[in-house]
Amino acid sequence: MHGRIPRLVLAAPLAVTLTASGPVHSSELRRDPAEVAEVAAAVVPAPPVPPAAPALVREAAQAPAPPGLTTLQTQTNAQGQRTFTGDPISLDFQSADLRAVLRTFAEISGLNIVIDPSIQGTVDVSLRDVPWDQALDIILRANKLGYSVDGTIVRIAPVSVLAQETEDRKKLADANALAGELRVITRPLSYAQAADLVPIITKSALSPRGDVQIDVRTNTLIIRDLADRLQAASELIVALDSPQPQVEIEARIITLNRNFAKELGIQWGMNGRVDPSVGTSTGLVFPATAGVVAGTGGVNQAAPSGLGLALGSITGAFNLDVQLRALESTGKVRIVSSPRVSTQNNIEAEITQGSQIPVQTVSNNTVTVTFIPAALVLRVTPQITASGTVIMRIIVDKSAPNYSQTSAAQPTPSIDKQAAQTTVLVADGDTTVIGGIYNSSEAQTQDRTPGLHRIPLIGWLFKSDTNRESQDELLIFITPKILK
Repeated sequence: MHGRIPRLVLAAPLAVTLTASGPVHSSELRRDPAEVAEVAAAVVPAPPVPPAAPALVREAAQAPAPPGLTTLQTQTNAQGQRTFTGDPISLDFQSADLRAVLRTFAEISGLNIVIDPSIQGTVDVSLRDVPWDQALDIILRANKLGYSVDGTIVRIAPVSVLAQETEDRKKLADANALAGELRVITRPLSYAQAADLVPIITKSALSPRGDVQIDVRTNTLIIRDLADRLQAASELIVALDSPQPQVEIEARIITLNRNFAKELGIQWGMNGRVDPSVGTSTGLVFPATAGVVAGTGGVNQAAPSGLGLALGSITGAFNLDVQLRALESTGKVRIVSSPRVSTQNNIEAEITQGSQIPVQTVSNNTVTVTFIPAALVLRVTPQITASGTVIMRIIVDKSAPNYSQTSAAQPTPSIDKQAAQTTVLVADGDTTVIGGIYNSSEAQTQDRTPGLHRIPLIGWLFKSDTNRESQDELLIFITPKILK
């Protein structure tokens, strides 16, 4: 061997150091096969051959794959990065022939390597104590090469060649798969709508040659495709055409109204007259009679008084009366609306209860009647989860006419509306509050006689105080029940 031929020294078990005194050319690596065999023997000593050669031949036929083949298989860690597990080696090549270097890896790893004829080039590397599979991977990537494993043989070729071969094999496999005879099956559906399953089956199970038709009258799918694709489509239909559980939704809409009113005041009244019939006279021809009526206080005359006192003369020429007004009223109203509706999973349900108010409009001497809804409306879309809970998209609208604000000029009542819209997650059979509205109002008024109500101590005899309080509360409860 010439001095410029690489010298391989066994530095440690399964660790090889390769050094070169100068540039190495491919012709120098190839010109003496005996020297190459000597180098390979230094790297991986050949095992001695026992006398029983036929038995060894049989054992070799049954021997497992070379250890380097398992090492060369791509392995990744939890982060998706490739890991290398080969024995560490050191390499030092300068302008070495690429094909000769790749053959060296065959001797190091014990792999059966086939090198593509198109591979040419040189290698310049200097590596210290790196796994041999990592060193091979770096050299391949530096030269745009890749490898494929076929049984116990590793084939090294340009990446573009391997990619083109993979694409060609895929096209051939697809062509073979689509070359079969088309068959037709029919699948009547019990729970799902045929039109809803067509895009799912077409995209998930059928080949480019397959198609689906629908018989609307019987809700049947007519599928034409290859035999293996028909089997996949049938299994998909069985999974999708299943009964969906139903959900019963019960809503309780509670309206509470509390009001309190208190009135306190005094009213004075007086009347007198001058008339000969009661023994009095003006002494004049005109006016011969006269009368005076007076009153104070702001108590509502339409309401009954709490206490009344009247004073007067026997003849009735002069009368004096006083009324003490003391009134207190309390009211409480509780309205409970409990709509209940059942529906299938992921299907919207709606229930309405109430009335419609007619409204007349006149246009071009034509009377048109329009009906305005004033009702309780509940819309629910339930979704049953795998854990047994229910996700509900809920819309509650409670509208009621308010006739207290009507008049002769405006006979149409206004609409008092209370609504809630939300999405909640509730366990089966549990109750949740999805909304609450609380209104509270207070009012104080005073009716009084001007001037007289300012008199110290007795001014309260000439005024009336009214206090009013009102509270409104709306609560909406929802309870879903899965019907099994």
